Amino acid sequence: MKPSQFFNEEQKKLITGAIKEAELNTSGEIRLHIESSCKEDVLDRAAYMFEKLEIHKTELRNGVLFYLSVNDRKFAILGDAGINAVTPDNFWEEIKEMILNHFKKNEFDIGLSTGLKMAGQALKEHFPHQKDDVNELSDEISFDDK
Repeated sequence: MKPSQFFNEEQKKLITGAIKEAELNTSGEIRLHIESSCKEDVLDRAAYMFEKLEIHKTELRNGVLFYLSVNDRKFAILGDAGINAVTPDNFWEEIKEMILNHFKKNEFDIGLSTGLKMAGQALKEHFPHQKDDVNELSDEISFDDK
């Protein structure tokens, strides 16, 4: 199955809606990237995709990547330098654990949408939404269908 077929249209709308809602609370930028397989360490692959998707190019270095490899069942959350400089080392662990609990019940869309909203709330403390905020990154799910 291609990653773009992992979610139906309704689930995709739920997830992209969660990204949009999350970004209403923060100037941070959130992306979700889904691919079929990850043959290397999940954090290494997520870091590669972080750069490829140019998440590191946000003005405040406050971009976040939610990375999912569907066939290998690997998942990671990466925050950029601006976020990592002001948050504790385990900042993403609570969100990641909640998402993984949903994944175990095959509730991938619910887990991701809830986690994305939680990320927006968590980022709000350090990067509140600005009146003149510009959406620097796409809110659409990024798929690698290779």
